[in-house]
Amino acid sequence: MSTPKVAVITGASQGIGAALVAAYRKLGYAVVANARTITPSDDPMVRTAAGDIAAPSVGAGVIGEALDAFGRVDTLINNAGVFVSKPFTEYTDEDYELVTGVNLRGFFEISQQALDVMLSQGGGHVVNITTTLAEYADSNVPAALAALTKGGLNSVTKSLAIEYASRGIRVNAVAPGVIRTPMHPAETHEFLARLHPVGRMGEIQDIVDAIVYIETASFVTGEILHVDGGQIAGH
Repeated sequence: MSTPKVAVITGASQGIGAALVAAYRKLGYAVVANARTITPSDDPMVRTAAGDIAAPSVGAGVIGEALDAFGRVDTLINNAGVFVSKPFTEYTDEDYELVTGVNLRGFFEISQQALDVMLSQGGGHVVNITTTLAEYADSNVPAALAALTKGGLNSVTKSLAIEYASRGIRVNAVAPGVIRTPMHPAETHEFLARLHPVGRMGEIQDIVDAIVYIETASFVTGEILHVDGGQIAGH
C-alpha cells in the first residue's frame, strides 16, 4: 500500500481550518491538524498536533508530527491567523505581538520546515490564507496590522513561488473577503455583508472550494486568488 499524500493544516480546530481537514480527507490525503487546542480525531488518517503556532519550535514540531505519523508532507496550508481592527494609533504592543506572532512567525517556521521536506521529496504545495484588505483598503474597516502582516504573506507567496518554481514546489495564496465563521457575531453580519459588492458574506465552503481548486491546478503558482465577493475589483 502506497503512502497517501499528506496535508498539514494550521488553525484547524474550527471554521475554515476544520472544513479543510474534511476536504483534504475527501481528496484522499492524510492530514495533520494544528491549533492551540484541538481534540484527537477518531480518524486514524488525521493526526492532531496541539500548539500555538506563534511560539518558537511549534512549527517544527508540527512538521515532525507529520513525518512521524505519515512520513511525508505534500501540502501545507497556513490557515491560522488573527485579525484586530482598530485605528492605527490605538494598536498596543500586545496587539502587535499577537498579530505578527500568529500571522508572520506562524507562517515562517512551519513553512521553512515544510519546504525543507518538500525539497527532499521533489515537490509540494504551500497555500497561505491572506485577505483582500491587504491590497484594497476599506475606510469602514481600519486594518493596518492585517495589511502589514497579510500583505507580507502576499509578497512572500510570489517570492517563494519563483524561488522554488523549478523544483516542483508551488506556492499560492487565497485572499478571502469576510467569511461567515464563529469569529463574527451574528449581529455584525448585516454590516459585514455590505462590505462586499455582491451583498453577502462569504461562506466557509467558498474558501474550501478555492483551495481545492488550486491544490489540483498544477500550472498555477504565485497566485493570490481573491474569494471576496468582488472586493478586489472595487466598491
